[in-house]
Amino acid sequence: MSDIKSISQILEEIQSKSDEDKTLVKKAYEFAKKAHQSQERYSGEPYFAHLAEVGFSLARIGMDATTIASGILHDSIEDVEVKPETIEKEFGREVLAIVEGVTKLGALKYRGLERHTESLRKLFAATAKDIRVLIVKLMDRLHNARTLEHVPKNKRRRIALETLEIYAPIADRLGMGVIKRDLEDAAFPFAYPKEYEKVTELLKERHAETQKRLEKTEKTLKRALADADIREFRTDARVKGVYSLFRKLERKDLDITKIHDILALRVIVLNVATCYSILGIIHGQWRPVPGKIKDYIAFPKPNGYQSIHTTIYTGDGGTLEIQIRTEAMHREAQYGIASHFSYKDVQLDGKGKKGSGLDWIRQFLPARESHIEKSNKLSSERRYDSGEVPGWVKDLAETHSEDKYERFLEDIKGDFFSHRVFVFTPKGDVIDLPIDATPVDFAYTIHSDIGNHMAGAKVNGKLVSLDTSLHNGDIVEIITKQSSKPTHKWMAYAKTTLAKRNIRSAIQNR
Repeated sequence: MSDIKSISQILEEIQSKSDEDKTLVKKAYEFAKKAHQSQERYSGEPYFAHLAEVGFSLARIGMDATTIASGILHDSIEDVEVKPETIEKEFGREVLAIVEGVTKLGALKYRGLERHTESLRKLFAATAKDIRVLIVKLMDRLHNARTLEHVPKNKRRRIALETLEIYAPIADRLGMGVIKRDLEDAAFPFAYPKEYEKVTELLKERHAETQKRLEKTEKTLKRALADADIREFRTDARVKGVYSLFRKLERKDLDITKIHDILALRVIVLNVATCYSILGIIHGQWRPVPGKIKDYIAFPKPNGYQSIHTTIYTGDGGTLEIQIRTEAMHREAQYGIASHFSYKDVQLDGKGKKGSGLDWIRQFLPARESHIEKSNKLSSERRYDSGEVPGWVKDLAETHSEDKYERFLEDIKGDFFSHRVFVFTPKGDVIDLPIDATPVDFAYTIHSDIGNHMAGAKVNGKLVSLDTSLHNGDIVEIITKQSSKPTHKWMAYAKTTLAKRNIRSAIQNR
């Protein structure tokens, strides 16, 4: 059993020093403690321990006081039948909206798969209005995944698989790397116990050797940076998550000697210029592995991730990945979307009203109908100029709103949480698509009108057939003609539900 997180522990993690914010969190803590006093978890510990843990986790990743309070209260309506009016009266409409968004459906309305599916659908619909609903749910799911050993055996694997297939990919798409890894590694032993044991054994065999190599490289690099008069930096080690390693091993025939990033050395500095200076020093000291240099500073991932990765030959027959980034990039790589929710980001707008804290959110998204900008200038200075919730989150709520229960989970996993490919428009916008997506999917992702009038496509400047699979880094151009219309063949070319639905609609409406 775990100790219950105290209110003082939670308050220590809150970035806001505002008395008003602290009072809100304290009030939520005491309210939930009293409301859930007679409840216990499967482990036998007080149910409130879970709520306090969720609040603590939200504070730790830098969320605002409203979200922390909502996290502590998130089960009040569902589990102890506190009335919504009471939550609104005591804590305000904003807290109520988040709590209601996280709350599952009432038990009488749906049963089994239908209830489970509707709960997810409702969660995505609420998230489309306020992304904080999803962040609270991720922290709720993380603590539940970490305590799966206490859950009845017949429920464990379903919860673990759902964590791996839905919640961890959501965290990844929100740029929350640490949360993604923690969700995966908590669920992995319960979803695939035999595979988990195999991977942990392989890790034990390799860890000591890799750790020794990292420490030796780190020592040499620190000397080289000192000789170059670079003083303001710090280093740490990144250990690859067990589940992430498993997925990579699957692609490498379970040969762990082919994995170069079990451990990675991170170098964290103050500014972008120093990142590139250090890259030059590293390549002057060690020979880089061809094809293993990735500049995510100049070309950020769609979820906002920025860093320079290089893999080097260490001189002892082995290799090591080194990641170089600024402090700001490091915070964002760990907590992504949540790293922007500290109290500093809730500012007054030009009209004297509080901002939503969501103005930065466009950077996390692939381009969609209302998100295509003119040439996207990639620089170290990121622009946060849209107050909208991520487009893919809205798509979760809208694109699959009419799916049958049996199709819903498979469709959202395929459309949003499968392996992804990242391709570019001719103007440099990044489009995020499922693996094996085609120009048809690309066109409808940009806009339904472009898809409906597509006459052809170019990939990297060459004409291709519409069933061509797209790959990472492809530059895709859609050729349109007003007279062109979708055909039944396109249904076989399309991989996304969005494209299929638009094609079907266009054909039916002729």
